[in-house]
Amino acid sequence: MDVAMKADSVQDQQETKQYKVFPILFAMLLSGFIGLFGETALNVALTPLMGLLEVGPTTIQWLTTGYLLVLGILVPVSGMLLQWFTTRQLFTTSLIFSIAGTLVAAIAPSFEILLVARVLQAVGTALLLPLMFNTILVIFPIEKRGAAMGLIGLVIMFAPASGPSISGLILANLSWHWIFWISLPFFIISLVCGLLFLPNISKLTKPKIDILSIILSTLGFGGIVYGFSSAGGHGESGGGWTSPVVVATLVIGVLSLLLFSIRQLRMKQPMMDLRAFRYPMFTIGLILIFLCMMMMLSSMLILPMYLQQGMAVTALTAGLVLLPGSLLNGFLSPVMGRLFDKFGPKWLVIIGLVIVTVVLFMYTGITPTTTLSKIITLHVFMMVGISMIMMPAQTNGLNQLPPAFYPHGTAIMNTLQQVSGAIGTAVAVSILSAGQLRFLRGVTDPESPENQLAGFTSGVQNAFVFAMVLAVIGLIISLFLKRVKVGAGDGQQGPMH
Repeated sequence: MDVAMKADSVQDQQETKQYKVFPILFAMLLSGFIGLFGETALNVALTPLMGLLEVGPTTIQWLTTGYLLVLGILVPVSGMLLQWFTTRQLFTTSLIFSIAGTLVAAIAPSFEILLVARVLQAVGTALLLPLMFNTILVIFPIEKRGAAMGLIGLVIMFAPASGPSISGLILANLSWHWIFWISLPFFIISLVCGLLFLPNISKLTKPKIDILSIILSTLGFGGIVYGFSSAGGHGESGGGWTSPVVVATLVIGVLSLLLFSIRQLRMKQPMMDLRAFRYPMFTIGLILIFLCMMMMLSSMLILPMYLQQGMAVTALTAGLVLLPGSLLNGFLSPVMGRLFDKFGPKWLVIIGLVIVTVVLFMYTGITPTTTLSKIITLHVFMMVGISMIMMPAQTNGLNQLPPAFYPHGTAIMNTLQQVSGAIGTAVAVSILSAGQLRFLRGVTDPESPENQLAGFTSGVQNAFVFAMVLAVIGLIISLFLKRVKVGAGDGQQGPMH
């Protein structure tokens, strides 16, 4: 095993020299950034779009839910696509979908056409994300992967976080169409750069396509993403946990996932090889990323809501309050990647989780009189902590997998990131609403503005308690992290039996 691992490592290093790494990285990261920026860029524009496109809150929410749903359905299939189609074919297809979706959105005259455009954009992003991870794993030797994954971290964390702020600035000066017009040239540059420099790097095994697995995966992940998104929608768009549609989609989702998992474990050539879970550091890394995304995305939803509704600041101000932390998080990801290459994951992740736990504990005391400077400072510390957790846990986990598992490992990680976002935000909003109702039931005049604000504050504090509990669970799990060493007999951990 050790000899084979050493041979793999030497072979990796020899192959790496043949790749033009920087243009490949540039094409992947630029298109990934614009794709993920599009995931959240429309959030700030949803309220004005309701008036312009003459639709209600329940309908307009589909511009976000539909996007997440396509990601939840397509990303699980990506592991199989990586083994069926060449790198260049997948990259070109993903960019064509992204360009088509962005162009249609930029000229969309109605809600229906804008929704079609969002679906096209989501197909492009869903194909690109796993391809980006898989390419990094192939073109970089294991000892340099941390820094490279850090650059992906910059894209994955900063792009969605900067979406509301950048689109807020665009909307203050131009029409909503310009959110898409500004994105379009970047996709075209990425496509040209990829066509010029991106070689075919994946090994095509062309496993048998199992239609039942695709159907179960679509029903499973699609049902869970849709169920949680519908239950967690706030205002008129919230289905609530007792809604028959929400209950039905969640039950169908969970049962389909159970059948999907059983089928994958019994197949010789599974669509998503769940045997990757036998590698303990991969599993621990996956759990930490799942918890981390739930904490981050629920906080990114709750904080702007409280800033706008509880502290009466504008949407643009709320976006700008979150920008310093998001910027710093993006720029720290490559730094954390280099620290990971040097020192391993354990202490980075533990210190990161301690910081996040302390920040979330302080957020549980948030009130309308809390200063913006305090919120900005806490958010900066939280995003620093998250940058210390995400990339080290992710890279360490993927490093333990043999190359044959790369497509499956990246597909599992990317799928669970999409699912965790839907679950985290839905549960946080539900806890917020329940806390608000509980408070208002206990007061004599629930309709008064003072009590409404106090109830909302109580709900927000409860939502942060939920996020803090997730951080504590993550902290306990992080104690079991070990560095995956390649070619060192004592350090390389094989699968659990």
